Amino acid sequence: MENKIENTEDKNVYRVQGITCTNCAGIFEKNVKGLPGVKDAQVNFGASKITVYGSTTVENLEKAGAFESLKVTPEKQRTIEKKKPFWQEHWNMLVSAVLLAAGYFLGEGSILSAVIFAASILIGGYDLFKKGLKNLFRFQFDMNTLMTVAIIGAAAIGKWGEGATVVILFAISEVLERYSMEKARQSIRSLMDIAPKEALIRRGSEEITVSVEDIQVSDVMIVKPGQKLAMDGVVIKGTSTINQAAITGESVPVTKTIDDEVFAGTLNEEGLLEVKVTKHVEDTTISKIIHLVEEAQAERAPSQAFVDRFAKYYTPAIMILALGIAVVPPLFVAADWGDWVYRGLALLVVGCPCALVISTPVSIVTAIGNAAKNGVLIKGGIHLEEAGRLAAIAFDKTGTLTKGFPEVTNVHAFGTKDEKELLAIAAVIEKGSQHPLASAIVRIAENLGADLSLAVEDFQSITGKAVKAKVNGELYYVGSPKLFAELHSDMNVETNQRIEALQKQGKTVMVLGTEQQVLALIAVADEVRDSSKDVIKQLHEIGIKKTIMLTGDNQATAEAIGSRLNVTDVKADLMPQDKLDYIKQLRKDYGNVAMIGDGVNDAPALAASTVGIAMGGAGTDTALETADIALMADDLGKLPYTIRLSRKTLAIIKQNITFSLGIKLVALALIVPGWLTLWMAIFADMGATLIVTLNSLRLLRVKGK
Repeated sequence: MENKIENTEDKNVYRVQGITCTNCAGIFEKNVKGLPGVKDAQVNFGASKITVYGSTTVENLEKAGAFESLKVTPEKQRTIEKKKPFWQEHWNMLVSAVLLAAGYFLGEGSILSAVIFAASILIGGYDLFKKGLKNLFRFQFDMNTLMTVAIIGAAAIGKWGEGATVVILFAISEVLERYSMEKARQSIRSLMDIAPKEALIRRGSEEITVSVEDIQVSDVMIVKPGQKLAMDGVVIKGTSTINQAAITGESVPVTKTIDDEVFAGTLNEEGLLEVKVTKHVEDTTISKIIHLVEEAQAERAPSQAFVDRFAKYYTPAIMILALGIAVVPPLFVAADWGDWVYRGLALLVVGCPCALVISTPVSIVTAIGNAAKNGVLIKGGIHLEEAGRLAAIAFDKTGTLTKGFPEVTNVHAFGTKDEKELLAIAAVIEKGSQHPLASAIVRIAENLGADLSLAVEDFQSITGKAVKAKVNGELYYVGSPKLFAELHSDMNVETNQRIEALQKQGKTVMVLGTEQQVLALIAVADEVRDSSKDVIKQLHEIGIKKTIMLTGDNQATAEAIGSRLNVTDVKADLMPQDKLDYIKQLRKDYGNVAMIGDGVNDAPALAASTVGIAMGGAGTDTALETADIALMADDLGKLPYTIRLSRKTLAIIKQNITFSLGIKLVALALIVPGWLTLWMAIFADMGATLIVTLNSLRLLRVKGK
């Protein structure tokens, strides 16, 4: 136990400004791991954060990131990023460009132009050379190393103008790469700014404005019309409509009144509310969403892992191939040294893996950020990719396809006792049950004014079948017709016919009785959600082969609801273990299978599916924790959008990787006849980076509706 506490105390998270590429993130992580007092470190490139295990200072961390001029601040410290003007941030690139233009204006042949080009190379490429030479001496071959060798080589064979052009275009490529990652990260930044940083709190008789970090659980927060809520809580006074789009992605306002749950970052539209705070600022739903999304961006998607592995071997291979092209023909077939060295340098430039390396992370970060803004929490690149490959989707019935609020629709009494008396017996027994149908029986008994003070003893649950207890000394059972068929093998024909008739109407029938006789049939119905049928239709239209409804209800009830929704298959009378087994079978038959439930009762089935999707994540911590994807609104409407976004992301990643590698192959083919110039090579590389970036940012256009 002591070790656990120590590890928690040793863990510190910092925000990092200035990480431009995955390679730089890797170098920074390695440098931090080498600091005295640091046990381990993990950089989250997508979220621009580093987690450090051990003790060190911000100054030491910034020294470890000095190669990229990184700025480090503790995560909990509120910081405002100061944006420098473009000319101030990139003055060296602008000066270098002016010198390059001046050099070409004077003509490439003169000594003066060579001096100006050399100045352009030094000013524009200073940071690049610093990183590239350091890596070269360490035998770390990355894009900086490739470019450094290519530019120095171009200068060495007198191609000053082309060397300076490579410097400028590579710098532009780096700016584009940084811009694309910043654009992708903006979705998360906008989430961070959703909730106010302070709130009006009533303590005793005074009302004071308090920073959210100082607000305590049970404080009373006053929220005026037009204001956003700063904390999660429960309404204790007032009624108003709340726009919850920030959390659930649904822009239709929801009416909230006393005892209703409200979330930080949502907008109070019309009434004055008093809200009792229920969570500290770090535990609010919006804080959890931000944390989970940032963690999701650190998870490597399978395609990203492939690209990283490929780049690890690809870059040194390009160096060796370029060296071979530059040296072998002149040495062995007496070819011209200048010509073949130039071709080798062109290969170094075109071989730079910039576009390839950025192809996946920009797509993943953009898609996860877009989903979060639309009320869908995707907890990692791997889940995003798997959701794009789904062939079958299984739905839990209660609370997912249906509203989850069952109501008693019919009561048929047998014998001498009246309905009210029988409902009182059933209700006092069901008060001890966790079954969702129990609340419906208790609710109707209370509404009818039944006596719920009856003495209950020896309560016992018979898993999946019934509950039993003694009421006023007599043993009663409340449960499924199946249980009573076992208790009363000679159950009369009329009772069975009534049960079947109710079940065919899509109602669940519960039986109240003793070991000797059936006393009442209680029919309960759970209304189908308005959106469910449309969602199933959309899923079939976008190519989901099989939609299956799973339920513990009887076959007749399940089929009645299934036929209304047009699901392809219905599985009824399932225990939790049966659902789990069925999901495993579905995976064998269809490969990629999603399970959608509420994240509590369906946890085993959610875990066994390829992608576990939880409904109503805004209200339950369990849904946020157990599922791979959480639909924050208590509505299936976001499911087709999630699958469309995932498929689009997969398609864009494939396009990016294919294009990045394809353009390299074309350029390689041009080297053989000597048609590839240095400036063409850098244009090909920069063009690929630009196209891959813009292609990835198309994911911002995928809408939630």
